[in-house]
Amino acid sequence: MLEQDNTALVVIDVQGKLAQTMHEKEQLFANLHRLVRGAQLLDIPILLTEQYPQGLGETIPELKSLLPDTNPITKMSFSCCGEDAFMYAIEELDCEQLILCGIETHVCVYQTAMDLLDEDFDVHIVADAVSSRTAENKRLGLERLREEGATLTSTEMALFELLRQAGTPVFKEISKLVK
Repeated sequence: MLEQDNTALVVIDVQGKLAQTMHEKEQLFANLHRLVRGAQLLDIPILLTEQYPQGLGETIPELKSLLPDTNPITKMSFSCCGEDAFMYAIEELDCEQLILCGIETHVCVYQTAMDLLDEDFDVHIVADAVSSRTAENKRLGLERLREEGATLTSTEMALFELLRQAGTPVFKEISKLVK
């Protein structure tokens, strides 16, 4: 299970016009918002990446506004692990569990997860907070990730797993997020 003091959230490449072409983008954006706000409430560190922002644009305003003090790690490789700054940031966080969300499921999310699994991280993919341009590519990406050892979860499941108990002020805030 996810542990609050051993987990980081990685938001992968939710940028510009590409983000606007994602399958079920409204649900994707809503769940990304819930996940980021939930991670903030739980004091979970958040890493943000951008794939070639000169060409794809910056992180969408809906997310960027939630992370005003977070500098995105820019990359050219599809896998976040191909960027030294990302690997350094992961090392500095000193956590074993990584929650991945973003786009595209079958490319950047998939390749990042595969590389992190090779590095012996416990990788959790938030199935309702990832997407691809087509439903088929999202499905195939998630299927392959599960086969290779990544854990599939949902926004609500991950947040409540990290929370562990009801009756706290954070529980009340998380409950409002997921309603």
